[in-house]
Amino acid sequence: MSVIVVGAGPTGLMLAGDLAAAGIPVKVLERRAEESNLTRAFAIHARTLELLDMRGLADKLVAEGLKVDEVRPHVKGVKGEGVVFNVRHPDSRFPYLIILGQARTEAALEERARGLGVEIVRGAEVTGLAQDGAGVTLTLAGGRTERAGYVVGCDGAHSAVRRLLGVGFSGRAYDTRILLADVRLEADLPLAVNPFMGDDGVVLLPPYGGGWYRATIWDRTGQGIPIERPVAIEEVRDAMLRITGRDLGVAEMRWSTRFLSERRQASDYRVGRVFLAGDAAHVHSPLGAMGMSTGIQDAANLSWKLAAADRGWAPSWLLDTYQPERHPVGRQVLRLTDTLRRVAEAPPAVRAVRPYLFPKIVNHPRVSERLRLMFAGMAVTYPTPGPATATPLAGTRVPDLALTLDDRASRLYEHLGDGRFVLLDTTQSLPPGDDPWPDRLRVLRSSRPLLLGKATTILVRPDGYTAWTGTFPSGEQISTALAQWLSR
Repeated sequence: MSVIVVGAGPTGLMLAGDLAAAGIPVKVLERRAEESNLTRAFAIHARTLELLDMRGLADKLVAEGLKVDEVRPHVKGVKGEGVVFNVRHPDSRFPYLIILGQARTEAALEERARGLGVEIVRGAEVTGLAQDGAGVTLTLAGGRTERAGYVVGCDGAHSAVRRLLGVGFSGRAYDTRILLADVRLEADLPLAVNPFMGDDGVVLLPPYGGGWYRATIWDRTGQGIPIERPVAIEEVRDAMLRITGRDLGVAEMRWSTRFLSERRQASDYRVGRVFLAGDAAHVHSPLGAMGMSTGIQDAANLSWKLAAADRGWAPSWLLDTYQPERHPVGRQVLRLTDTLRRVAEAPPAVRAVRPYLFPKIVNHPRVSERLRLMFAGMAVTYPTPGPATATPLAGTRVPDLALTLDDRASRLYEHLGDGRFVLLDTTQSLPPGDDPWPDRLRVLRSSRPLLLGKATTILVRPDGYTAWTGTFPSGEQISTALAQWLSR
């Protein structure tokens, strides 16, 4: 058996690399004949960095990007530093977000995938799809066919796989044209993501370093400009001056585009042997910079489940968990980004009170903490599947725990990323060599306490979430948990 991934963006490349790391034959089909220089996504949030860390990629991307740990909204009418929103994550190895062009992230994911033997076929446009109980057949432009045990559509907002499945993509297109441009500014702005909210619209300015910024502009007065018209630097200068109320010194522009933003979500993330992930499953406003991170997290959730199914040991219910785990996350991202859009594009009555209410809401400790975790993807939790035993912390993110293995310092994330579960035990009661399924489970015996509630033993899913915990559990309890998650 094998898996075909349609789409060679960040989501598809992450998924393909994961499958190959688990020993699954995988092929990526990409409609574009050449690599794209598209660079819409500009941020990698903390939880996504943790997932990339499990795969040995995070340190490289952190070194290439710019660390930012604050968002400093500049709201017309708010004096001084009225709002400072921190995105520092004290419980993560990555207490910040990284500003880095999407192309750089894609390049790292593609290098990993190719190094693991993934075949990437460019210029392969999917035009037909049929599935049966044994697999899926794709028809490509020109009449050639490809067949695999499973197919995952990671082919973007206009997904051919989603269309061929007949899956609904409910929501709407916003009646707002958004302008994107990479610009060099002469102004000295704080090392932070700098959103400006004025009467004429919104300008979002995350820094790349060296005076370069990604400008995301919604200009209330420029909504009649045709979407296909090229962006001129004079248009950018004019919009930024009116919206920010400051001359930021737009000295140079090296890339630009304009597009219509949408808020849509697929009704079904799975139809038989075919799955949807990334923009093929959800699209939303770029405010919050959550699109690429959410797609990469989709891939991390799905990859190990597909690998388990392909290798024949997945419980019968495992693939069914993808929809109830990831669909609510996508819905929450849509709601959060839509709320940001409504605040930014507020009508006159709301703009009149925005300078007074916005700082009080965002600076409220409980609100800011919740927003920090939501933007970073650190607040995601998953329900316990019905056939599995519910235990404390089940479905929650497992931090990168410090371990002591055979008197050597280690950390948990160094032992994840290849599709295997980790059984982490600190009771010293598991006998050495007691590894019942080495092809799907890694057993770690640490002499350091877990510091996770009262748990002494934890079964960690391959995506870094808790499957089961125990406090000085019996051998029978451990065996039951392993059998529930790792065996048909």
